[in-house]
Amino acid sequence: MTFRISGLSPEPFRALFGLPDQALAALGVKRYQVDSDPGFPDRIELKDAQIGQSVLLLNHVCQPADTPYRASHAIFVREGATQVYDAVGQVPEAMRIRLLSLRAYADSGMMIDADVVAGTEIEAVIARIFADPQVSYIHVHHAKRGCYAARIDRV
Repeated sequence: MTFRISGLSPEPFRALFGLPDQALAALGVKRYQVDSDPGFPDRIELKDAQIGQSVLLLNHVCQPADTPYRASHAIFVREGATQVYDAVGQVPEAMRIRLLSLRAYADSGMMIDADVVAGTEIEAVIARIFADPQVSYIHVHHAKRGCYAARIDRV
């Protein structure tokens, strides 16, 4: 099964880049200076930010469907990130090194399957989930903190 993993578009976050901390706080956003690597996985480029870089912690609606599975959670975006991760059949290192929760959705936005997997073994779970023709897409979350990581689509 061929799959595509994609990060978030930077467009919704660009207006936040460079804002003073007080302005960010008024919007419910917190800036961090990266002090460990790994530790601050960016959701645009799907890689851990490097020590010394700046990331924004904010709430993101990852599942906007009008179903009981509508969801939002905290994510990090690296300030200045512009290159959306978009790769077929490749898993980014930021996902490989983490325990992941895969959540499979139908076109309607209803969750129809889920599993937890080590990032090193994700391909087998993607193949198993996409074997069900009802599955339209998969959301990947970091299992320990529950944060949205990326979207997986069939190719």
